[in-house]
Order: sequence, then structure tokens, then C-alpha cells
Amino acid sequence: VQLQASGGGLVQAGGSLRLSCAASVGTVTSYDMGWLRQAPGKEREFVAAINWSGSRSWYADSVKGRFTISRDNAKKTVFLQLNSLKPEDTAVYYCAARSAWNSLTVFDPRAYGYWGQGTLVTVSS
Repeated sequence: VQLQASGGGLVQAGGSLRLSCAASVGTVTSYDMGWLRQAPGKEREFVAAINWSGSRSWYADSVKGRFTISRDNAKKTVFLQLNSLKPEDTAVYYCAARSAWNSLTVFDPRAYGYWGQGTLVTVSS
């Protein structure tokens, strides 16, 4: 599976962005999909995930109520809608795929076996 993330950019605090993650090779239909981020000088952290069918989703406490993850399996694409952005949301955002049989939870970055290249989100105050 090859993943391509896009949609990042520079936005003012309170603004919105929509990130997309497309599978350029293979399919993500049978994978849980996640968005994780890494800010400068910090470890990569979980942001949101959605199960293979789109029936369940999970969010980090820091983004609940502001971010929404969704997927379109027919288009092999996963989305992350970012609303009410804050300067502390500034990071490189990665999409990643997790096999359903993986024993690690969706919250653990180590659970994801396939990663996109990342897209930079910068939120100015």
C-alpha cells in the first residue's frame, strides 16, 4: 500500500483545513486508517483513526470536537477535516494504515505498517 497525503498549508488560528490521503498503489479497504502528527522536537502522536468500514472512529482528546475523520473506500481516500485550528496543532500530519489483526491499538503509532509522506499544517496566532 502506498499512501499520498495532501491538503496541508498555512492557516490562521480558528481556521479550517481538509487533509486527504489517497492510496496510490493497492487498496485501503481492509485497513484501519489513522492520522498522526509530529510537531518539531516532539514525538509522533495519534490524532484520529477510523475502522475499515467507517463505522467507528477514535480521536485524541486534544482534537475531539474539532477534527473529523472520514473515508471513501470507493475512492480509496481518507479525509481529516480540521476545524477551529490552534497554533498547537502545527505539525506534519501523516496518514497511515493499520492491519485489523495488529495487536496494538489504533492509538499506538507502532500499530501502523504503512505511512504516507506527511503534509505540513502551520497555524499562525
